[in-house]
Amino acid sequence: MRLFLNGLGATTSSGLTYIRNVVPLLSRQAGIHTTVAVNPQLREELANPPKVSFVDLGRPAGAAQRFWMEQTVLPGLLRQTGADVLISAGNFALWRAPIPQILLSGNSLYNSADFYRDLAARRAYRIWLDTHIKGFFARRSIQWADCTVAPSEAFAEELRRWTEGRIVSIHHGFDPGVFFDEGLPLPFEIRQKLDAAKDALRLLFVTHYNYYRNFETLFRALPLLRERLSGRKIRLFLTCKLRSEENPGSYRAEAAADLVRRLGIAEEVVELGAIPYRLVHHVYRACDIYVTPAYAETFAHPVIESMASGVPVVASDLPVHREVCGQAALYFQRFSAEELAEQCLHLARSGDLRRELADRGQIRSCDFSWQRHVSDVLVLASKLTSSVRA
Repeated sequence: MRLFLNGLGATTSSGLTYIRNVVPLLSRQAGIHTTVAVNPQLREELANPPKVSFVDLGRPAGAAQRFWMEQTVLPGLLRQTGADVLISAGNFALWRAPIPQILLSGNSLYNSADFYRDLAARRAYRIWLDTHIKGFFARRSIQWADCTVAPSEAFAEELRRWTEGRIVSIHHGFDPGVFFDEGLPLPFEIRQKLDAAKDALRLLFVTHYNYYRNFETLFRALPLLRERLSGRKIRLFLTCKLRSEENPGSYRAEAAADLVRRLGIAEEVVELGAIPYRLVHHVYRACDIYVTPAYAETFAHPVIESMASGVPVVASDLPVHREVCGQAALYFQRFSAEELAEQCLHLARSGDLRRELADRGQIRSCDFSWQRHVSDVLVLASKLTSSVRA
């Protein structure tokens, strides 16, 4: 079977994680040849795996140009490469694809009422309009595809309520062999920041800056937690910088940085900046609690990474987080800084609870496998090609 994986839309952390893990596994599948379209930087990172061919479509200037390129160029490439199945990553499908098409849907913002309310409150009207337009085509894409794959059952249910189409859930995976690569140490300046907080309660949040990760609720929880810990220091490590120019997308970080100053928590918030994927496990293991206040989510790779690293999780009470973490996390109402602080306080005061959640998390992380994900997608692809031949 010949696959064509359109990964031009893999530009954010979750999309990049997907391509980095899936392409090497596809190269090792018997009887499978894969043609891949990705941006030039990611193409270089993937090197030259066997039974994988790459096509260079350049670097689209934006989502609109990428969508137009896909609609006009991909049909010819599919015929030229003799592909049997098209796998469209990045939420947008090919209209009238000449072969069976699997759409990978992984953006919860298009149908998130919380996100639209947030944008309106920030007066981010350009992003509001852009998201509505993309959402229109994302909804149509589910109808265009032969089957849409969501990375969690909770998100699949959201999509089923949002639009029509065949929608299935196949969990994304986790590969400890790739993630826990011990080959390289952390850069000295990062290690120095982590070591300087050895006596503090160390919280971690792994993400770029964006609105739907709900940084503001997390920041408002820090003074409450600091007060209740009665003198013990707190450090919140971020794998981003609160400067707009150092984050992807159109999200403005200045208001979040100003909130840090107004709350008097500049010392507590430590901006590490982006950490390469093969090094970030060092950061997880140097911290005490992983926190995520996100109000929109489709799968949440970092919570699995933290569980695999033996770090207990405090997560916003989203169906996706409950599906992925189960009994291996503590939960709080997603906009409640009070509840977030209380859950962190429970963990800070109870070593037994931290160990219990860490043990549960390491067991739970073993339930996710990129190999299983690839196998399930290939079964789906095989069924689609069989139905065409029939």
